[in-house]
Amino acid sequence: MTGERQLFKGAEAIAEAAIRAGCRHFFGYPITPQNEIPEYMAKRMPEVGGTYLQAESELASIHMVFGGASTGARVMTSSSSPGLSLMAEGASYLVGAELPAVIVNIMRGGPGLGDIAPAQGDWAMMTRGWGHGDKRYLVLCPSTVQEAVELMAQAFDLAEKYRNPVVLLGDGLLGQMMEPVVFPEAIAVPDPPGWAARGKPKDRRRVIIRSLYLDPAQLETHVDGLFAKFAAMERDEPRAESWCCQDRPPVVVCAFGTVARIARTAIAQARAEGLPVGLWRPITAWPFAAPSLREVARHANRLLCIEMSKGQLVDDVRAVLGPDHAVAFWGRAGGVVPTVEDMLAQIRAQFAQA
Repeated sequence: MTGERQLFKGAEAIAEAAIRAGCRHFFGYPITPQNEIPEYMAKRMPEVGGTYLQAESELASIHMVFGGASTGARVMTSSSSPGLSLMAEGASYLVGAELPAVIVNIMRGGPGLGDIAPAQGDWAMMTRGWGHGDKRYLVLCPSTVQEAVELMAQAFDLAEKYRNPVVLLGDGLLGQMMEPVVFPEAIAVPDPPGWAARGKPKDRRRVIIRSLYLDPAQLETHVDGLFAKFAAMERDEPRAESWCCQDRPPVVVCAFGTVARIARTAIAQARAEGLPVGLWRPITAWPFAAPSLREVARHANRLLCIEMSKGQLVDDVRAVLGPDHAVAFWGRAGGVVPTVEDMLAQIRAQFAQA
């Protein structure tokens, strides 16, 4: 990181980070609480010689991403929870055609239209069931605006490394808060890779990009190849953070995104009361950092998952640790943000039960 600290709203910082990472094509449709991303792109893309296009719907925007990605360009879109539901089909096409793209989801309350308040109810959708067919997405979960900036810079590289969509998963708090950030230096826009569709000069082989395979055996071979990439992601890309775990606390809070930020304050206050508690935070929702979680759980006899949902991260924690570990859950839904006082009460309760 270089340069001076600048005060940026989270959504606008995400957009600027994408531009500095070489993104020159944005296709999207407005929905709160991430409207500042397309608004910022509408202003900045013409300044850097890029393309901003507001589609008629999220359905259209994700398929425009497909077209842009087919040329080897760095492209992205952004939306919020209901919009991501509409993009599911097109995202599956991106995986099937092995096209890199970056997709930002700033989560809001649901189900249905819900509200525009921050929530975390899309964890399961983004890590398990987003779209049809056998597939995976690399999903990054920042907890600060600075981390979002850094992960956006990496997201395009990861998308191209694996030729697969990468999701940045935040929530309304991250999108709307303002924090000082330091941006990386802008990179030169990369040249299109050899697999890209750019017309057919005489000295170049014909390129066909597709996700349609009518022969079942051929499709199975294709899916096997995709899962070889996903296995490499599981091996090389899991990321997590452990905080206040050096003294092997018996209770560990599991949280992601902005909830993990609130949990840090609650943990600091609990420790001031003499309660040894730590934090485990996944940075990749998928691939899930199971080895890191198991290491923390070696000394923790109780884990407490705190989420802005009715419980989705907790399912992954329980799946990794099995029935031998006590894994409790507490969460708020509907866009209600858990407070430090709420979390502190839940932490105290874990020690009372230990």
